Amino acid sequence: MSDSYASEERNNPGTFKEAVCIDAMRVYDSCSDKDCLEDLRVYFTRDRQCLIEDASNVRLRDVEVITVYLDLEPVPFNKGFYSVDMTFFFDVCLDVFCAPATGPVTVNGISIFNKKVILYGSEGNVKMFSSDCELEDLDNQNCTRILPKATVQVAEPIALSARLCDSCSCGCDTCCRIPECICRRFGGEFETTPKCRTVYVTLGLFTIVQIVRNVQMLVPAYDFCIPEKECVTTSDNPCELFRRIEFPTNEFFPPKVSEGNCGCENRPCKRY
Repeated sequence: MSDSYASEERNNPGTFKEAVCIDAMRVYDSCSDKDCLEDLRVYFTRDRQCLIEDASNVRLRDVEVITVYLDLEPVPFNKGFYSVDMTFFFDVCLDVFCAPATGPVTVNGISIFNKKVILYGSEGNVKMFSSDCELEDLDNQNCTRILPKATVQVAEPIALSARLCDSCSCGCDTCCRIPECICRRFGGEFETTPKCRTVYVTLGLFTIVQIVRNVQMLVPAYDFCIPEKECVTTSDNPCELFRRIEFPTNEFFPPKVSEGNCGCENRPCKRY
């Protein structure tokens, strides 16, 4: 037992049990970013592009992150550092107005954004083999080289604006290959060549990028995680379930500016 653990035991007798070694993912480096993504082109399938060609106006309704592809590469001549290339795919929902006197038509397309950061991930050139790998599965064994792993956390994007544009006046757009799984989600191939009418959107994006490694760490153990709450059986009676719901007082009496957290859950509020 180390001196620090022994000291903790003296200060809190009866709580500390033992020092145990655990296998965990340790964060070696991370960064957060706030990006305003201006004029991202929205790509549509052929049938939806026909609606855009006849549109007189568009309105941005909602944006959702479909997936993020990450690629991790060592930085040459800078040991321990890695470049993280990220490709974001957004599901963009638009209201398309084709005539002044008619209602809008909801149309979905995708936008793509590329981002690169450089983070420290330390060095390690060993391979890990485990007992759950098959003897003949050599490809799987060779893929277990211990390298850092990149992760990205993305908050829901903020839909800021959308605009229609004639392709001849907006310049050329470059588009990466759209994965087949995303094409299947939208029901067909996307039109990535220049068109007569194109849509551009502006989004707000909040991200946290991390590089983590699998390491063994010594931590203090106090006890096993034994559940203290008993399971409550559910009832098929809807009125009984409704009676367990607390009255939503805040819905009828919204908090004032001086109360609550001003919508700033993760940062101090500014008072005006």
